[in-house]
Amino acid sequence: MIEAIVENVEDAVKAEAAGIDRLELVSSIDRDGLTPTIAVTKQIIEQVTIPVQVMIRPHDNGFCNSDRDVEEILKSMEEMFEIGATRFVVGGLKEDFSIDDKLIEKIIAHYPSVNLTFHRAIDFAVDIKQAYHTLSMYKDNIKRILTSGGAPNCEEGMDTLQELVQLSEETNGPIIMPGAGISPTNFRTIHEKVRAKEYHFGKGVRVHQSLDYDFDLDSILVIKEIKR
Repeated sequence: MIEAIVENVEDAVKAEAAGIDRLELVSSIDRDGLTPTIAVTKQIIEQVTIPVQVMIRPHDNGFCNSDRDVEEILKSMEEMFEIGATRFVVGGLKEDFSIDDKLIEKIIAHYPSVNLTFHRAIDFAVDIKQAYHTLSMYKDNIKRILTSGGAPNCEEGMDTLQELVQLSEETNGPIIMPGAGISPTNFRTIHEKVRAKEYHFGKGVRVHQSLDYDFDLDSILVIKEIKR
């Protein structure tokens, strides 16, 4: 399973045509991804057949959310549900850098059947393995966790990613989805060590390794062949 970041309809259509299996839809990718507009989300859902995971992130000022932020998160999800979105990417930490379980509980209380991915806020948690155990309590809704193993990128975080994947398999908890700094050049090394079932890509599956360019079909084929 290869997931890729997109920001607009054109990118989403090209991603599907290039062989991407699932999309993460964001706005403001230069700010590590914020909530996209309703209009763009609706158009993409209508024009692609692969799953679309919608980022719900009201700001890029760290991972702590105020009461007002939580209200905005819930409102954004409600609006997205109304246009047919069913998968969401969320996350949050408390001031002590532990998982914001209250945020997760509020989301689930409002939307009991919601399908969630917890984003890279986990990489800033004070104890990443304890953070995983906390998120596992909500595994009926939190299906996967996007992480670089607490490191700046997956190559540096390989050892922790391997341990998290093993923990996920042992506990039947949320899937670990490595993401950050993965490219065709280092994917074999990362995958042979980590053995994850899903991977998340940004510029690593683009021409010239840049989000300013289209998807690179050859790179995607190389990654899929290695994973096979």
